[in-house]
Amino acid sequence: MVYSAPMEQFTSAQKKDIKVLVKFIAIYCGKKHDGQSEYSLEGELAGLFKQDVHLCPDCRSLLDYALKKRRRCPLDPKPSCKHCHVQCYSKEFRAKMAEVMAFSGMRMIMRGRLDYLWHYFF
Repeated sequence: MVYSAPMEQFTSAQKKDIKVLVKFIAIYCGKKHDGQSEYSLEGELAGLFKQDVHLCPDCRSLLDYALKKRRRCPLDPKPSCKHCHVQCYSKEFRAKMAEVMAFSGMRMIMRGRLDYLWHYFF
C-alpha cells in the first residue's frame, strides 16, 4: 500500500507533522532495520527533505498508514495522538508508532534537537 495524496492537499500544519513523522520513522528504520531499505520517498513527499529518505517495507507501510490517518484527522487543531480522545490508529499501529516515537525521540533529543523535545513530551 502506498499512500499518494498530493502534498498540496495538506495544510502547512499537516506538512510540518508529516516532516516530523518521516524523520522519526527514518531514524527508527535506519537503526533497527539497517540494510533492508527498499523504498525511498518519491515526488512531493521527498521534496520536503534535503536528503534521500529510505525505508524498509514495514516502516513504509507504517508511514503510509500514518499519512492516511493524518490526512483524515477530524480535529482542528490536531492534538498529539497520545492525548487524543478519538484514537483513529488501530491497536497494532498505535503500539508500533509508540515504539518508533520512544526510540527515535530519545535519539533526536540526545543529538541536541531540543525542538523535538516539545513534540516528544506533548
